[in-house]
Amino acid sequence: MSSSDQYAVFGNPIRHSKSPEIHAAFAAQSGQNMVYRTHLVDDGMFAESAGRFFDNGGKGLNITVPCKVDAFQFADSLSDRARRAGAVNTLALQDDGTIYGDNTDGAGIVRDMLENLAWEMTDRRVLILGAGGAVRGILSPLLARNPRHIVIANRTVEKARLLAREFSELGEVRGCSYEGLAGSQFDLVINGTSASMMGDLPPLSPELLSETACCYDMMYSAEPTPFMRWAASEAAWAVSDGLGMLVEQAAESFCIWRGIRPNTGPVIEQIRASLNKPTG
Repeated sequence: MSSSDQYAVFGNPIRHSKSPEIHAAFAAQSGQNMVYRTHLVDDGMFAESAGRFFDNGGKGLNITVPCKVDAFQFADSLSDRARRAGAVNTLALQDDGTIYGDNTDGAGIVRDMLENLAWEMTDRRVLILGAGGAVRGILSPLLARNPRHIVIANRTVEKARLLAREFSELGEVRGCSYEGLAGSQFDLVINGTSASMMGDLPPLSPELLSETACCYDMMYSAEPTPFMRWAASEAAWAVSDGLGMLVEQAAESFCIWRGIRPNTGPVIEQIRASLNKPTG
């Protein structure tokens, strides 16, 4: 019997990662002979650790914080979306022995919104909260869906404006402060800040939401995040966390590695159920 192909997720911290459970489900569903593990990467050790993984027969890696820029620098070749994002979350060994880098985050959020949630993006007024690496990774695929415009709001306004300028050739996108949102209204609001992890919320006015506004938090947890609770209390038409994005970006990675697109619906349900299980 042939040995299993080796895959892993690299990051720090890493124990909380749902990626092994997700990819095990994909492999079982599609009959793939593969093993997927977590790997804690010490500070400054990404290149050495990744090099050793591939030298020892590894086929592909997922990359999470804080290693996505390290992975970008490690790759021998890059997809256009990875180059735009300036970060890589997927590394794949090629037939010629080189390492290909991609960023599947934006494809994951777009697929979750379009396929799983049935949200429309074309001609929608989109607001994105935050201007960090997570937001950078989703801008190109979102702009490819032809929204009417995208506004990036951030506490440090210059960071938002700089990011908007970098992507302005792909569509109408501008940056502003949270105060600069006054008088504007949006059909889709995406929380790309880490505020939800801290139990915090950016300063938002309920007037930002149109009558059919959808609100999406890129974070996920067993309980609704503060952003999701705010959106629901202000009568957003639909509200979602980022669990579907997590599974969809993983499916995109799986497709890059194995040439098969898994059925994500049952896996999203499986991971959601595992989040809600009591511990202890």
